[in-house]
Amino acid sequence: MEMHEFMRDEAEMSEQEKPLAVAGTLIALGNDVFRETYDKYPADELPAFWMQTIKREITKAKLPVEKVDNMTQPFTNIEVQPELRKPTKGYPKGLLNEIVRLLADRVLPFLTIYHDFDVVGQFYGEFLKYTGGDGKGLGIVLTPKHVTELFALIANPTKDDVVVDTCAGTGGFLISAMMQMAKTATTKAEIDSIKKQRLVGVEQRAGMYALAASNMILRGDGKANLYQGSCFDAAITKAVKAHKPTIGLINPPYAKSKEDLSELRFVEHMLDTLQKGGLGVAIVPVSCATAQSPEKRSIMEKHTLEAVMSMPPEVFYPVGVVTCIMVFRAGIPHKTSDKKSWFGYWREDGFVKVKNLGRIDRDGAWPAIRDRWIEAWRNREVHPGESVLAKVGPDDEWVAEAYMETDYSTLTQKDLEKVMLDHALFLLRGVQDGDEGGE
Repeated sequence: MEMHEFMRDEAEMSEQEKPLAVAGTLIALGNDVFRETYDKYPADELPAFWMQTIKREITKAKLPVEKVDNMTQPFTNIEVQPELRKPTKGYPKGLLNEIVRLLADRVLPFLTIYHDFDVVGQFYGEFLKYTGGDGKGLGIVLTPKHVTELFALIANPTKDDVVVDTCAGTGGFLISAMMQMAKTATTKAEIDSIKKQRLVGVEQRAGMYALAASNMILRGDGKANLYQGSCFDAAITKAVKAHKPTIGLINPPYAKSKEDLSELRFVEHMLDTLQKGGLGVAIVPVSCATAQSPEKRSIMEKHTLEAVMSMPPEVFYPVGVVTCIMVFRAGIPHKTSDKKSWFGYWREDGFVKVKNLGRIDRDGAWPAIRDRWIEAWRNREVHPGESVLAKVGPDDEWVAEAYMETDYSTLTQKDLEKVMLDHALFLLRGVQDGDEGGE
């Protein structure tokens, strides 16, 4: 929050520039020379030194991007920011010096201990809270950290898997998957193999790609297999398939209009890149599951719908999109597997909205809820009011609510009274609206 206020009030940076300034600085601080000498540079010379160091570190990382310029381009906007190179009364060494100092003193020590922390995504999420509440200023819906962790537990990747995210964003899914895979590794060579060969990402937007690549470089990973461009691009699809991915995790871009590609097109494409028998997990608007669509039919012709979990309505708060998680077995047509799909009613994750903090696990309820959900999913357990097994086709609704039996044993007199009162209010409101219409 301090960083955000400083960047907004003092440096007058745009929404897109703030996370890039953080990511670029953290990469530069990975360079010993920069870390030891940045404070010696005058305000007007530090931005150029900052940029040179980022280029050096990115070149060292050998990313699979055609030109280092593609990766460094988004950072050049920060370098030429006039506010950052001016010495001021409060900051005689300039504002960029203060940004570097804040991150060097407060964030770098934390990063050296907690390798599993998606620090770039965390800053991004923090900045997202202040863009008029809906994230439109940044044009993206970031996946909350507890959801990326949940994905890693649903997919349960091991050190032998290859994980792909074809809409990588800041790389949150890949980092959560990496931590889950690392739990099954026993040697340094296996950990290195996970980081260098078993995480594959695709991101189209240059700024977002720079953030995802930065995130991977910060993990001490010199060869994150991150590709910049459209996941539908034939060359990129071929490159992704060459890694032979066994698990796919995706939060596709949400279609804002009829002209936009359906979210399920991204899901289908991700599934098509997986090895036969691989597992694909996606989080999509619930309308994808309830409405009929050619995509649902096309997916079922090639892949098996293993499960769908209805998520809490406000999981992406402050963006008001109701979502569900879909789980598929790749390369085996649904008719061939001829099995029932598992539907989970995961509407309560224990998170509550707290002013200035967003949705948080205030009461510490999440770990127990998460473990119960995962156990039920892995064992395909059926509990009234919580989960159900049902045989579905492409024309059916893919949500628990359509098939679940209500658990009436939990209903109380109070529940009945509340429903009756709500109904009475609804009728009363209808009468009043009718009167106005008559006038």
